[in-house]
Amino acid sequence: MERDLIVGGQAVMEGVMMRTPSAYAIACRKSDGEIVTTAESLPKWSDTHKWLSWPVLRGGATLIQSLALGVKALNFSARVYEEDLKAKEELAKETVIETEPLLVEGTTDDNFTKAPVKVVMPEKKEEKKMTQSVGAVGSIVFALSFNIFIFLVAPLLLTNIAFIYLGWAESPFIAAGASWLQTAKAYIWEAKPYSWVAFNLIDGLVRMFFFVTMIFTMSYLKDIRRVFEYHGAEHKTVFTWEKGLDLTPENATHQRRQHPRCGTSFLMVVMLVAIVLFSVIKFDAMWMNVAIRVALMPLVAGLSYEVIRYAAKKESGAIFKFMTKPGLWLQNITTQEPDEQQLEVAIKALDESLKLEPQTA
Repeated sequence: MERDLIVGGQAVMEGVMMRTPSAYAIACRKSDGEIVTTAESLPKWSDTHKWLSWPVLRGGATLIQSLALGVKALNFSARVYEEDLKAKEELAKETVIETEPLLVEGTTDDNFTKAPVKVVMPEKKEEKKMTQSVGAVGSIVFALSFNIFIFLVAPLLLTNIAFIYLGWAESPFIAAGASWLQTAKAYIWEAKPYSWVAFNLIDGLVRMFFFVTMIFTMSYLKDIRRVFEYHGAEHKTVFTWEKGLDLTPENATHQRRQHPRCGTSFLMVVMLVAIVLFSVIKFDAMWMNVAIRVALMPLVAGLSYEVIRYAAKKESGAIFKFMTKPGLWLQNITTQEPDEQQLEVAIKALDESLKLEPQTA
């Protein structure tokens, strides 16, 4: 029997974060095989703010919460990785000391009897928690700023330059003897294409090209490929849960890696929806085009969330299935076949999250 409880997750360094409606859990495997976990209940914003459960609006709220959880999960996995690395270094040092020959007795050199002493004061929990919170906020701000530049500003500027160069837009006025800075400003300060529909379509395609290129390039990095394997483990575990099967590596192994509710599919749908919504933007000033695009992103995210949510259902129409197809194709890159140990980590994360879920208590 299929389960109605919606679960999702995210791959991190040597681990997986799993989220249920009321909780989340992170599980990471250390080099010695131990699985380290952390879990916490989630506040339900829709209980205190009913309007956050409305269609489209709930997508924006979910996206904000997912970003915060994603950063928290990445920070946790990085911390586990660093602690594991330090432990291995300490073990290596102890091994070296044990194998070194002892000094002969009776030495008169005081330097042999002196050892450097390092005093480490314990860090206050309140200060550590505050530092982590500030770091998480800083990471979110940086990630948002980077994504706005790469996927909104840069494609818009490149499209405008290309249109001017190809004669598809009105050429800017450049005074004689203008410096290179003044010339560059003239090309990017205003957008006057002869066809705004074509302009916004090309802008969207450039944005999509940037995204696919970034994913494809990252897939060649060894550490990223490990994350993609855990991504595959996360999807297989989610499918196992949704089909009502026992959460075991054996059952999860036979499931598909490509899930329609994946973040990769969501981002591809975001780009398709953005092409449609951004087609109505027609401002000569480039900064206005950027500002309106940024302002419309919550609406784009909300609509994309509804598309992804509905496309995952069996009764969804062909148009919704078609919109998620590019994301499913791209998951052939962003998910890789996991091994049994990686599936165990993903299952552990989901188990820990389900323990805090009222419906399964």
